[in-house]
Amino acid sequence: MKGPLFYAKILLFGEYGIIKNSKGLAIPYNAAKGALKIDKQPSEKAVESNKKLSQYATYLEQLQEEQSDRFSFDIERLKEDISKGMYFDSSIPQGYGVGSSGALVAAIYNNYATEKITVLENLTREKLLELKQLFGIMESFFHGTSSGLDPLNSYLSLPILIQAENHIASTSIPSQNVDGKGAVFLLDSGTVGETAPMVQIFFEKMKTEGFRSMLMNKFIKHTDACVDDFINGDFKSLFKHLKQLSGVVLKNFKPMIPEQFHDVWKKGIETNDYYLKLCGSGGGGYILGFTQDLEKAKKSLEGHQIEVVYTF
Repeated sequence: MKGPLFYAKILLFGEYGIIKNSKGLAIPYNAAKGALKIDKQPSEKAVESNKKLSQYATYLEQLQEEQSDRFSFDIERLKEDISKGMYFDSSIPQGYGVGSSGALVAAIYNNYATEKITVLENLTREKLLELKQLFGIMESFFHGTSSGLDPLNSYLSLPILIQAENHIASTSIPSQNVDGKGAVFLLDSGTVGETAPMVQIFFEKMKTEGFRSMLMNKFIKHTDACVDDFINGDFKSLFKHLKQLSGVVLKNFKPMIPEQFHDVWKKGIETNDYYLKLCGSGGGGYILGFTQDLEKAKKSLEGHQIEVVYTF
């Protein structure tokens, strides 16, 4: 048994901001993916994943009992497959901010939801919102809280534009230019990040008036501008706002940036060789980078592992 593939996602813009109604833009990241699978001779990793799936099935069963009007899964078949050793075979790194649990949730929904909204339907705003809400509840098993955006992106495998909490739509982004000098890339921090503690720090900071004001007047303002510029392919304006956004994050989101990258982050702003921003909740995992000259950025970031995800 091998289910369809579900891809990782990258939230290009909107981390933390979408909690407070900023715009957001998420794109599939096809270099990392996962699928449900059963092996005759499972690896240690597969056995571990199978155990987690067993706990998750119990959670879904409970969810169905409590909210039978919203959730309908073939729990019997799911448990049967888990008893045969089913696991999530994934190349998506966990704790890296690229949606490892989101891909798993999408795969389970696709295979075991009995009244599912399919990708082939006319996906109205209402259907997208309903999917996002269902996925949010399904994914909260892994993080304690979830926007549902990661599984939605993985399930649809389309770029998703968030215009406000209750206004989401699939969108198109400019085609990649394989010969382009500019690029969006992932920088490996070398450490794993955990979502829950980072989100907790954010909500603690939100209790202070200064932080709330910065979020609305600077962070969200530049995030919204970046989303519009990226979708419209206005890269000149995009980099102007990215520089501002990168500076705001360095100043106000320091706990979310691994300490050894504070100077690397600052160097990008000072040299204009690249600009960095959080990828997901931060605290480790990947850091997202943007550059107008990839070769220059590579030289500037020598000794660091980078992966290109989009060129323009």
